[in-house]
Amino acid sequence: MRKKFLALLALLALLYFSGCGYTTGSMLPPGKDTIHVENFKNKIAVASELSNRRVYYGYKPGMESTITTAVINEFVFDGNLKIANENTAHYILKGELVDFQRQPLEYNSEENVTQYRLRVVTNLELYDRETGKLLWKEQGWAGQALYRTSGKYEQTDSQTVDEAIQDLARRVVDRTIEDW
Repeated sequence: MRKKFLALLALLALLYFSGCGYTTGSMLPPGKDTIHVENFKNKIAVASELSNRRVYYGYKPGMESTITTAVINEFVFDGNLKIANENTAHYILKGELVDFQRQPLEYNSEENVTQYRLRVVTNLELYDRETGKLLWKEQGWAGQALYRTSGKYEQTDSQTVDEAIQDLARRVVDRTIEDW
């Protein structure tokens, strides 16, 4: 009986201390603690042909600069990687703004849109500056936010774009730090 109890206790201790694979710290190697975020490039093809699936191309002027600033600020807030210049950073993050989508989600009885999803879509690449090795690449990496056009939770388009960019910045930092 005592052996079974000790075996059960050991199993419970093993499960307790092994966790579920989540971490609150960085998955980056020790000693590599700086990053340079290049200015995001605007690659939205506003001159391409529209279709019934895409009735317009949305874009807010300067959005790529706002994304760059938001990503840098999120790295500063996170604190696992310090921002450095391109010549001394351990990592280089490159990004392109490739799409800005406004998707209707909900309509009222008059068939007017009452809720939208905004998505800010980017392509990302993270490099080890010293070796030039591509560490990861993400196509179509997006941040998003929902907004209502009327009622108690009404928001402006501009507020929602800022929320979507902030969501994108958090996801970029999480991808870099936690290597998901």
